[in-house]
Amino acid sequence: MTEVEEKFAPIQAKMEAEGLPPSAIQSFKHSFGLLLSGETGMISEDSILPATSVPKLDEIKEQIKPNMDLLKATAVVKLNGGLGTGMGLDKAKSLLPVKDGDCFLDLIAKQVVDMREAYGGVKFMLMNSFSTSEDTMTFLKKYPKLASDSSIEFVQNKVPKLEKATSVPAACPSVPDNEWCPPGHGDIYAALTGSGKLDELLSAGMKYMCVSNSDNLGATLDVDLLSYFAESGAPFMMEVCARTENDKKGGHLAARKEDSQLILRESAQCADADEKEFQNIEKHRFFNTNTLWLRLDALKDLVDASGGALKLPVIMNGKTVDPKDESSTPVWQLETAMGAAIELFQGAIAVEVPRTRFAPVKKCSDLFLLRSDAYVIENYKPVLAPGVAKAPTIDLDGKKFKMVPQLDAATTEGVPSMKACTKLVVKGAVTFSAGTVFEGEVTITNSSGEAVTLPAGTYKDQSVSLP
Repeated sequence: MTEVEEKFAPIQAKMEAEGLPPSAIQSFKHSFGLLLSGETGMISEDSILPATSVPKLDEIKEQIKPNMDLLKATAVVKLNGGLGTGMGLDKAKSLLPVKDGDCFLDLIAKQVVDMREAYGGVKFMLMNSFSTSEDTMTFLKKYPKLASDSSIEFVQNKVPKLEKATSVPAACPSVPDNEWCPPGHGDIYAALTGSGKLDELLSAGMKYMCVSNSDNLGATLDVDLLSYFAESGAPFMMEVCARTENDKKGGHLAARKEDSQLILRESAQCADADEKEFQNIEKHRFFNTNTLWLRLDALKDLVDASGGALKLPVIMNGKTVDPKDESSTPVWQLETAMGAAIELFQGAIAVEVPRTRFAPVKKCSDLFLLRSDAYVIENYKPVLAPGVAKAPTIDLDGKKFKMVPQLDAATTEGVPSMKACTKLVVKGAVTFSAGTVFEGEVTITNSSGEAVTLPAGTYKDQSVSLP
């Protein structure tokens, strides 16, 4: 018995007792082996080249004839496991109202139903977590055409937290649920396999899958992209966007020197000596939007060839077993990212998409903008309002507008007009009045400790001090 097998035995026993499938156990065993070996996953600058052969979606649209028949062989999967706790939510983030009374899941459901009615086909699925499943499935009852599909849901696995000192499963007798954590969205491959959904899809004649986050309403099923992917014959395609100064600290696409294979390099995989080149957005030009396209037969072949689980790079997050008690046992939470699978699919490709296909809501500034009149809903998708050439930059106070309830309290009379605004900075707690209009660059500063109401009016290219 190897050291990994010996030390993994109690972990495997705990996962089996919890009823987790072999695919989840195998996947976690691979991550555990990397932890045990001290594998850092570092990718040196001299081992990679910039990704250069990345076509643009606009160029593709000029060359591709959309094939609507492909929709009947395509599944749309939304990653819907997040609770949005970082924004003060205690239910599925996709149920958060975003525009005109609709939540993320409303708009996603309407997109799918509309496309089915227009073209037929389009299989729709959600990867929920144990935390989001009940709320989500109850909500979907308002869309009977979707809810009636018994295979619409598969559930993300969970994995044990491991004691940093010993690598054994961490214990938390007071709250046993604290002994488990989500394995990251890289779990989609194990969850599809272990739930039997991958085999079901293949048996039903499904060939392609488009996967994206439920909080990214820009990631709709684009038939041009689908047609391009099908014609390419590639097993895997990643949508990427051009990096800007705001993106330079995030991961980037690259090509491995030894075999030209596309890979992702995250900040945690970059040595300090390479940081300058890592942040060089002229050299490493693209980041992963986390919208992926997969050939299901290629995924099945790779899973089988890998012993039942994809061997993804591990992400090690240091936490405490009780997240509310910093003095509790220090643990590792081992996670994987689904985009990292690009390095496992030989012949994987990438395509540059406009920023409009990457519009996730990660913080209240994003939600504020989406709820404003700078955006309208068109074909159940948020787009810039007529006359708005570029989305304004929003920087709300990170402490006073960290949670959605704080944003809701500040905008009870409505979100100000942002159509003519280029940049809004809010410092301190500010409540907005009905009829407020921002134009150009505006800064609002409240230096007092209490929330202050900004009087209604038009504010253009100015800084306002309150109270």
